[in-house]
Amino acid sequence: MPRITIDGTVYEFEGRPKLLQFCLDHGIELPHFCYHPALSIPANCRQCLVEVGMPVIDRETGKPKLDENGQPVIQFMPKLQTSCSLDMADGMVVKTHRTSEKVARAQRDNLEFLLINHPLDCPICDQAGKCPLQIQAYKYGPEGSRFEFLKVHKPKRVKLGPRVMLDAERCINCTRCVRFTDEISKSHQLTIIERGVKNYPITPPGVEFDDPYSMNVIDLCPVGALTSIDARFKARPWEMSATPSITITNAKGSNCYYWVRDNLIVEITARANAAVNGYWLPDEDRLDYHRFNENRPDGPEVRRDDRLVRVSWEEAYDRAAELLAGIDGRRILFLGSAYATVEDNYLLKRLAEALGADTPVYIPHVEPGHGDGWLRTDDRTPNAQGCQRLGILPVDEALVRSRLESGEIQAIYVLEDDPVGSGLFTAEALADIPVILHYYNTTNQTLAVADVALPAATVVETVGTYVNCDGHAQRVRPAKTIRTVNRVLMREIGKSRLDQHGTPYDRWYNEKHQVDCKPSWEILPEVAERLGHPLRYKGPKYIMQEIAETIPAFAGATYEAMGLEGVRLAEIGAEV
Repeated sequence: MPRITIDGTVYEFEGRPKLLQFCLDHGIELPHFCYHPALSIPANCRQCLVEVGMPVIDRETGKPKLDENGQPVIQFMPKLQTSCSLDMADGMVVKTHRTSEKVARAQRDNLEFLLINHPLDCPICDQAGKCPLQIQAYKYGPEGSRFEFLKVHKPKRVKLGPRVMLDAERCINCTRCVRFTDEISKSHQLTIIERGVKNYPITPPGVEFDDPYSMNVIDLCPVGALTSIDARFKARPWEMSATPSITITNAKGSNCYYWVRDNLIVEITARANAAVNGYWLPDEDRLDYHRFNENRPDGPEVRRDDRLVRVSWEEAYDRAAELLAGIDGRRILFLGSAYATVEDNYLLKRLAEALGADTPVYIPHVEPGHGDGWLRTDDRTPNAQGCQRLGILPVDEALVRSRLESGEIQAIYVLEDDPVGSGLFTAEALADIPVILHYYNTTNQTLAVADVALPAATVVETVGTYVNCDGHAQRVRPAKTIRTVNRVLMREIGKSRLDQHGTPYDRWYNEKHQVDCKPSWEILPEVAERLGHPLRYKGPKYIMQEIAETIPAFAGATYEAMGLEGVRLAEIGAEV
């Protein structure tokens, strides 16, 4: 197998990998700006330079020459090489900044050039604290500046489109943003204009940067030249926690980070997962965070004298059980939800079975034409396939309306959906039958006719599993706290610092932003127990373990197997 020596350590490799990517894959830090594994390689930032040599080959024997110690004689190239564009070869010897003063000096000099005209915006720049230029300037740059002249000025606060702002003075001309629009989104809405120290990215004349994936260039930008109009000046990285999870605007389940400050979601950014979304995230996913902060309910309610009244959780559970207890299970309609986790839907199915009711069904939320064949889908729910793998199928709208009109349905249990808002039923049709509703937001139109309203934890407040449209099962973790947080959630929640999380002891805790809601996997066992059907588990991990062991369509989908990147399940109907 071919071998390469990097800073005195020998590594084996296969194929012809690029040196920089090989180093990054093996935990060897090489500073760089323009390189990105999903983009072409222009090698224009000159920050990833290394010394490279090859063994001297004896022309007569065709074998490497050896020195007096029996080691191959290495002839180094006269100039430093860009590691991002360099193909590795058998016998190659590489010196990085760790072992070569020549490389370290080149990196310092290069950073000095980059910083000559870079503005001193760090105190006000949104990138400060997570800025590669800032970090590399501290680690590899010069201790001071020798530049004594006025810096070059360029346009500032330029709205390239509805979501991205340009501060051209900060640009270091890595061209990542332009390459993204040319090679990935293929919108071709950005280009580089001017020359030398005066050039910067901009839209062509008459073009607006309204690419549905435009905000990916914010993640790609290694400085603060491209920033989010929505997130500008809201919070610093060190003031927030970042929790790995998935987005729920559609059936793709793209991987993301939820950024939290004061127990509010303030930003959503992409998280790399080659099996799902690569390095990218649609703009609609990034701007979806408002639903987690606005119009949230605050505690359970029951209907008294034709209006909803705030009660304790125990009273709400009692009332829900009371409404269901006197009804034949076959006359109760259980509506699952493609918004809810696999665990929540499984418990609902178990409850329906215990009461002798039909298997729950779910309401599809499909928007024809919304999908683009990439990271957006026509299906606007994150877990339709998870429901189907449980045997919870799309509702037959005509059938359930007919059953409701004939009086066959005498109660409805709704799990985290809105049958009135979706058009399945009218509010008038539900006025005279008991409705138990798990819901996220007070904008839920079924709330007006609910007899028991149970605020449910959202994807950023719960633990559970979703299965995307490709059959990829993924875990979610709580990014923020709720008022009735339990031990399972406390162990999983994201932290703003390594030693603390969203409790009253955390610096960024804000009690005003805590919602009195519960995960449905905590609510359903309480209702079931009051109906004489024990349904308790130690936590969602154990629910999913049971599902993986008993339902072939979920074979292998344990929390340990899913980890941070999920696991691809066998196709529905395939042999497991």
